[in-house]
Formats: sequence, C-alpha cells, structure tokens
Amino acid sequence: MREATIDEISGEGVARYAHLWARAGAALGFVPMSPEETERLLRNHTQVLAGALVAEPFTAAPAHAVGRALVEAHFTAPEFLDQTLLTFGRSFLDLVAPERAGDLVDRAVALQAALAAGYARGLRDRTFMQQERISRAVWAARNQTEHDLRASEARFRAVFAGAAIGIGIADMDGRIVDVNQAFADMLGYTVEEMRVTNVAELFYPDDGPGMWDMYKEMIEGKRDGARIEKRYYRKDRTILWTDLAVSLIRDDDGQPRFTVAMVEDITDRYELQERLRFQALHDPLTGLPNRTLFFERLAAVFDGTASRVGVCFLDLDGFKAVNDSLGHYVGDELLVVVARRLAASVSARGHLVARMGGDEFVILVEDSTGTESVIEVAEAALAAVAEPVKIESHQPLSVTASIGIVERTVEGTSPTEVMKAADTTLYWAKADGRGRWALFDPVRGAHQLARAALAAALPGALDRGEFTLEYQPIVGLESGRLCAVEALVRWRHPELGMVPPDRFIGLAEETGMIVRLGRWVLEQACVQAAAWHREFPEARLVVSVNLAVRQANAPGIVEEVAGVLERTGLPAGQLQLELTESAVMPTAGEPVRSLRGLAATGVRIAIDDFGTGYSNLAYLRRLPIHSLKLAGPFIEELRSGDIADSASMADERIVDALVRLAHALGLTVTAEAVETAQQAELLRALDCDTGQGLFFGGATSAGDITARLRSTR
Repeated sequence: MREATIDEISGEGVARYAHLWARAGAALGFVPMSPEETERLLRNHTQVLAGALVAEPFTAAPAHAVGRALVEAHFTAPEFLDQTLLTFGRSFLDLVAPERAGDLVDRAVALQAALAAGYARGLRDRTFMQQERISRAVWAARNQTEHDLRASEARFRAVFAGAAIGIGIADMDGRIVDVNQAFADMLGYTVEEMRVTNVAELFYPDDGPGMWDMYKEMIEGKRDGARIEKRYYRKDRTILWTDLAVSLIRDDDGQPRFTVAMVEDITDRYELQERLRFQALHDPLTGLPNRTLFFERLAAVFDGTASRVGVCFLDLDGFKAVNDSLGHYVGDELLVVVARRLAASVSARGHLVARMGGDEFVILVEDSTGTESVIEVAEAALAAVAEPVKIESHQPLSVTASIGIVERTVEGTSPTEVMKAADTTLYWAKADGRGRWALFDPVRGAHQLARAALAAALPGALDRGEFTLEYQPIVGLESGRLCAVEALVRWRHPELGMVPPDRFIGLAEETGMIVRLGRWVLEQACVQAAAWHREFPEARLVVSVNLAVRQANAPGIVEEVAGVLERTGLPAGQLQLELTESAVMPTAGEPVRSLRGLAATGVRIAIDDFGTGYSNLAYLRRLPIHSLKLAGPFIEELRSGDIADSASMADERIVDALVRLAHALGLTVTAEAVETAQQAELLRALDCDTGQGLFFGGATSAGDITARLRSTR
C-alpha cells in the first residue's frame, strides 16, 4: 500500500460523519450534552480517528483513546456503543477518505476494534473505581466493627446488598458464606441456594485447576488478591463471562479466614470482542479465514511440534473474464461457491482453507505426512472447482484453477520462504497450461530466483555503466570486404562476470527494460559508427542495430532515431535497424506503422532471423525493407558441404529460392551463422550478398574493427 497522507482526509466528510454519529446517539434518548456540544465533541473525535487512519506508521492507539474519552464524557448507555460501531462500519471510510476506501479497509477494521476495546476498557475502569469505593467501604465497615459492631454491620449490609456488582464471601475450603442479590441474579440462583453451594461447583471446567492454584497461593500467604477474566456456569448451564477480583481476608493473627469476590458480568463485552475478532480474521464475502488468520496458523505450525508442512496456493483461471463479462456480482457469487466447495473438499481432512484476496485461496496442511498427501489435497480442490457453477439465470459457469504445491520439513525454512515458494510454483502451474497443479522444484526455484535477481539488477547495471557493445563483422561474399557490423550488447556483471545476452535480453523484454537498454545501444552504436565514418569515409561501413518489438512499439521511435542520427552526425544510410518477422508482419500492429516513418529517415530496415516464423512472402513487397537476414538453421545443414545429403540439398534449395525472391523484390540477403569455408563458397555460388558468422569473425571490440578497417585501406 502506498504511503498515505493527511491531505487525503475529506474535511467535509469528517463533518458529515460527526453529524451522522451525533444523530445516531441522539436517537437513543438521553445524552449528557446538548446536540451542539455533542456534535462538536464527536467532530473532534472523528478528526482524531481520520488522522490515525492515514498516519504512517499506522497505529490504532488513537481509536482506543477515543473509546475511553466517550466513557469519560458519560456516553455510557450500552446502545451508544452499538450505534457508534454500526455508524463507523457503514459510513466512516466512504465519508472520511473516499479516494482510499478500498486500500484502507484493514486499517478501518483495526480502528473499529480499538475503539470498541477502548470503550470497554473505559467502562471497566469506571466499574473498577466503583468497586474500589465499595472495597473501601467494606474495609471501613470491618474497622468500624471493632468500635461499633452494630453500626458497622448495618453499613456493611447496606453496601453488600445494594451493590450493582456481584459480591460473594467464601471460607478457605470454598464453601460460600454469603452472596448479595446481584451475584445470585447473575448466576440464576437464589441467595439461599448459593449459601449451600461450593465455589468449585460454579467453575467452568477449563478454569478449575487454575483457580484452585490461585486459592492455594492465597492460603499459603503468597498473594492477597487476584484479578482475572473467567467463566462460570449459570444454573441453566449457560456460560457467564466475568471480570473477577478476589481479595483475601485475614484474622488478627494474619491467618487467612475468608475470600471476598467481586464479580462483574462482561458476557456482552466478551461476545462483542469475539465478533470483532472474527470479523478481523475472516473474509467478509466468503466467511473463510483471511490471510491474517492463515499466517497466524502457519506461524503456529513453525512454533509447534509438527515436523512437516504443506501449502496449496490456488488461483482461479480466467476469473477476470467472468468479472468483466458478467459483472462483479456474478464474480462474487462464484467466489462464494468456490470457497464453500474448497472448504467441503478438505474439511474431512481437517485442513485450513483461507482466502488470500481476489480469486486466490490457500490450503494449509499443518502436519503433512508427505508430498503424496498434499497432492491428494490439491487434486481434490481442483476437482471441486472444476464442477460447473450455476448462478441465478446465467448459464453454468465452468472455471478451472491452478495450484502451486509446497511440501517440506519445518526445520530449515520459514513461513515467508514457504509462501514465496508457493507463489513461484503457482506461477509455474499457470505457465504450464493452467487447470493443473505444480510441485515446487528447488532447482527450478533457484533458477527463477537467479532470473529475478538479474531482472532486479538490470536498471542499476545500465546506470552504473556495466553494459558494453561488441561488433560482429558482416562481409561481402563476392568481394570479401567488410561492409557492415552488427552491434551486440554484453553485460559485464561485477559478480557473475560476462553475462551472455540470452540470459538478460528476454528479462529486459519481459520487464520493459528493453526500451531503455535498446535506446542506449542505439545511441552508443551510432556514436561509434559516426567515428568510423569520419576516419574511414570510403568504407561506408553500415552498423546494424537490433530493434525489439516493445522498442518499435514505443511512442516516438521515429523521432528518437532521427534525433540520434542528428546528434551523432551518422549518415542515415549507414544505420540498419533489424526487426524480427513477428515484429513486421501485419498482426504485430504498431511496428508496421512505424516502419514507414523509420524508412523515411533514410535508415535501412532488415528482417532478422527470416524464415523462423510465419513468412507472409506476398506482404514483403509492401514493406519498406531493404534486407533479409536468413536464419541460422538454414545455414547449419550446409556446414558439411556434402550436397549429396538430403537435408543439405533441401536447405540449399530453400536458400536459393529465398535469395532469388529477395533479389526479385530488390532486397539484399545476409546469411547468418556462416562457420565454414564450404558454406561461404556455396552461399556465394547461390548469389547471396553478405555473410555473418564465426567464419568471418566473432563479436569483438570496436578497437578490433578499427584495426581491421585500417588494414584494408
């Protein structure tokens, strides 16, 4: 998510939200302020919440403080919190930060939870203050008893009976001595029934051992009190969540005599917290666990006792097409059905299914028994997704999914590494044809990482001057004279040494870096060619530069080439731009339209690797091209020079036909990958114009080309 700023807060939205908030509170009846004062106060709180929403780094603490401030301002009606949370969930993001609402949902959920927690904490502290007053009154009654037993007993009874919270007194064996009416009402008993009950009978089973350990520490004098949240059984066996404060009463000799428990019913607050936690950890559309809960469970696997873990990372194939063609409503319904099927397909195995976002889901196999078991899970998921889905009146939708599978030992890896591997493997499954699973391969993964590292290093390498050009001679087959050179880029990596082009040119094309790199190659090649032209004008040496499809598609390519020629002083006729067949055929679009503009500048246009793609020969005569470069495979079979070989004879006839066709169209022909004298002789006999390959020299430095030109003067 990009960095947020306070400028993204809508001032008008803050005011409108505060007005809605105030109206929601006023609808409940009594509020402790006038409408104007209420709205002014809530506007200030809204401003605080809005600031927290976009603050960097993000923290929900301001929302917690707002919740406490509401209690301090005496907005303590239980319904007020309900209306506050409802208004926040429905309107806050859309009014306060409408431009960023989609990006800030998780923050808004966190603020909503913190607001509720702060409000609950404020109420709790307020109650505790009341409890403290009651406790002081109890102690005062005890002290007064020493002086005036009757008076103190009367005061104690008044406090005990009239307290709003539950109070209970038990002896050191857990037998209840007395309780007030509030405590009895909480548990659904009468006071008389409570007086013949042992505390242990009320404990929730999971709490029992811990509670008795606490009592033991009190009896042993290790503590005089404790405060915990615990569950009790009501008489009807439903669960009561309480905030329990227990104090030890000692006699004059310091011996423990009684325990006094003050109990607050926090069931509603606890259930609210659980609802908020569920919302924070589950996807609102599908009800599945979300990425937060998934990563919690995945981290727990690595902190636990499991020895192996498996992850199936799933992505629907073609989901975007469903959204675009049928609408987001249908897309959402499809996701709901897929989520339900995925959960059902692995529920018997006890695995976690979570939605990561969009159309991505993940299945966690927490204690894998091996690769085969995880593959079974993946295949069950693929089968569940593949069933056609009927949504309302639409035709049944058929979708498939791709799954990346990672199964490995927990030791020696981490959750982050597992998910990176799963994401990489999902990409492999997509690339291998979709509708299938792929299993993580460490060797392939290492290769992928190396490619990613090279791709990431490309921009910096160009800025640091790590690229250089070499030039491969192109020689006239009849004259034997050096008539052109092809500029070839090389990468001198500081750690890997000389990186061959086949390792980085494809990456540059995939990342779009080929445009910058191609621009640099063109500039450097033209600078060098202009220098050769000034020193050897009679040679009329042509420099040939490859032009990638993306580069040819770039806006302003014609102006860019013209500008380079003007800056360097290179005659346009001594620059040749090489494009592949796929770049110049009609289906390629923009390069065809830009060809005429490039040709109009006077530069030569050549089709590289001619014959490797779909060659629309009739279209050649309508293109402003000057040369064809025959692909290497046609020349390779001519290496032996054995014309009796059938493959060699076939390739000879193809080369002969292509040369004749090119000459008929007024084009010159260059044969690539010429490596033997026999090949050169045969090509010369076939009237091929020029040759390029190891026989005439490999790629070399500009200095070597200069020396070669001087030697032929």
